[in-house]
Amino acid sequence: MTTELEKLPVATEAAGDWKTICALQDIPVLGARVVHSAQGDIAVFRNAEDEVFALQDRCAHKAGPLSQGIVHGRQVTCPLHGWKFELASGEAVAPDVGCTRALDVTVADGQVRLKV
Repeated sequence: MTTELEKLPVATEAAGDWKTICALQDIPVLGARVVHSAQGDIAVFRNAEDEVFALQDRCAHKAGPLSQGIVHGRQVTCPLHGWKFELASGEAVAPDVGCTRALDVTVADGQVRLKV
């Protein structure tokens, strides 16, 4: 499922601007939802503990779509070549080296919000 970031309503908080992406329940457990932005696609992940993370939707190895990867614990495995990335930081898990950009995301009142 994808969302156009530019068309979403903005919720402003003291720490910056946040955009409401979707309800937490709209992201499948152990899955992702893609948000299109002017800076490129963003993958918003939900793990089994209902934690939510946001990463640039590009593997640092071969630019594979991380949103199509396998979520396990607090990591995602790229569907192309099996590289694993930490969902919280975007850092590749050793022995792989590299990272993808992590973005600030939060859940408030059951709504997933992305900091812009």
